[in-house]
Amino acid sequence: MATDQNTDAAGAGAGDDPFADWAEALGEQKKVDDQQSVLDAEQGGPLSGEPAFARGTEVPVNDINMVLDIPVQLSVELGRTKVPIKYILQLAQGSVVELDALAGEPMDVLVNGYLIAQGEVVVVNDKFGIRLTDVVTPSERLRRVSRG
Repeated sequence: MATDQNTDAAGAGAGDDPFADWAEALGEQKKVDDQQSVLDAEQGGPLSGEPAFARGTEVPVNDINMVLDIPVQLSVELGRTKVPIKYILQLAQGSVVELDALAGEPMDVLVNGYLIAQGEVVVVNDKFGIRLTDVVTPSERLRRVSRG
């Protein structure tokens, strides 16, 4: 995991495009697809008449802008624990549930259930936030999401 040291208190890089890494990763994939298309053309076309993208990726990667406005669920996981149902039924106001995470330990940041980063809890304008300390590389994020 790479460390993101350019984040301010709100968690955004100063002047950085938050999707630049995604665009770069998709650009790299487009270059690979374009190279494959050139090879196909030199060899008389794609195998068995299929489009070039049917063998490698399911959708041709032409324009990152097509997906930038798609909403995703971002969540921060504080910790987990397993308890028996009888314990859940005994919970009342003021009950404390012990989690497996240690105080000061990085929190997991998940997008649609996939780990994309870790960070520490911060308070910004009386609201909780998370300052990212470790971020999964864009190519690894794409690989993980495409497996799901």
